[in-house]
Order: sequence, then structure tokens, then C-alpha cells
Amino acid sequence: MTKQRGIVIAIDGPAGSGKSTTARDTARRLGYTYLDTGAMYRAVALAVLNEGGSPDDAEGSARIASQVRIGLQPSPEGQRTLLNGEDVSAAIRANEVSGYASRVSVHPGVREVLVAMQQEIGLQGGIVAEGRDTGTVVFPGAELKVFMMADATSRARRRAQDLAARGDLADEAAILKELEERDARDEATQERTGGWRAADAVEVDTTRLTIEGQVDRVVELAVERGAEV
Repeated sequence: MTKQRGIVIAIDGPAGSGKSTTARDTARRLGYTYLDTGAMYRAVALAVLNEGGSPDDAEGSARIASQVRIGLQPSPEGQRTLLNGEDVSAAIRANEVSGYASRVSVHPGVREVLVAMQQEIGLQGGIVAEGRDTGTVVFPGAELKVFMMADATSRARRRAQDLAARGDLADEAAILKELEERDARDEATQERTGGWRAADAVEVDTTRLTIEGQVDRVVELAVERGAEV
């Protein structure tokens, strides 16, 4: 049963660092709501793709973000993502959508719309929020902020395994190249905006940690900050 009150946990980090699975399993262990903010950006990216728009069109992307309906629903897998009432949980994980999402998410107009949605969801507390800027912009007052790290090679391997498990093509070399390009864009964004890693975030290096180990560490930190197990 989901608790109506509790602390806010914000988990951030580069793509493939394990933050999504860790956030989902941490929420399950604590009985909290899991908020995958990245899924919301992916949903907007899918909408842009479906409309034949360009992910580099800031005005067009912001317009689409303000018009679509995005829903997040609990499921045995952690969360279902709905776009205008349609379950797009699998569709938003495709490589093409991932590429669109990283470009759509840099537009201030898109971020403004989605951050407002996310903050509304988090008002009651008792959530584990995962995604870009969760600890700096979305929930700057979160009781626990975690920044997960892993080397690019490990992240590419994990992403390839995730895709293969879903029956998608998984070219690890291509994924590594894409992650390195995304890392470069992220670094440029950090220089321009002052960074997306919160100064008070606890760094967790996941390169050699199992998912269970990652969850154990986050839960341990959450209990230190007042969460009840």
C-alpha cells in the first residue's frame, strides 16, 4: 500500500546508470510512489515523433508538450506510461524515441510544462522521483538526493541487455556511441545552466553494484533521513 506521507527521494544521473530500476525497486520496498520523470519526456518525444516534428524545434515541442495528456499508473512492473490514454510504456523505450527525448528535453518550454506536472504529483510526499534535474529543479527541497554514476562502457552494456530482454535490437557499440554523445550534451548543458547535479546529492557509483546493492544503499540513506521501512 502506498503511504500518503513520507519523504521525497530524488534520484538523478546519466543514462544507463541504473537509476530507473533502482528508483522503482526502492519505491516498492518503501511503499512509496514511483515517479519516472524521464518517461514523461519520452512520452513528449514520442508525440513529437508521431506528429512528424523535429526534436530540435523548441517552440513546436513545447506546444506538443502543453497539449498532450500524460498519465503514470502503478503496475506490477513499476509504472505504466499513458499518452493521451494509450499505454506507450514499451514504445517510449525504443532507441529512436530515446534519441528524440534527449533533444526534446533541453527546451525550456517543454521542461516548464513537465516540471509543473511532476511537482503537482509530489505534493503529498512519499515518492521516489527519478530523472533529469529532480534534485535541482523539480524537488530542490527533497530530503534525500542521490546521484548515480557508472562508467560509459558499463552503462552501454546494461542498456543493450535491457533492450535485448524486450526483444529489441541491441548494438552495444552504437549504444555506447550514443551515450557518449548524450554525456557530451549533458556536460554542455551543465556549463550553460549551472549543472543538473544537486550540490547536496549523495553520489552512488553503480559500476560494480548489483541492482539489489544499489537499492540497499538508497534505502539505507532514506532511513537515515526519516523514511520508515
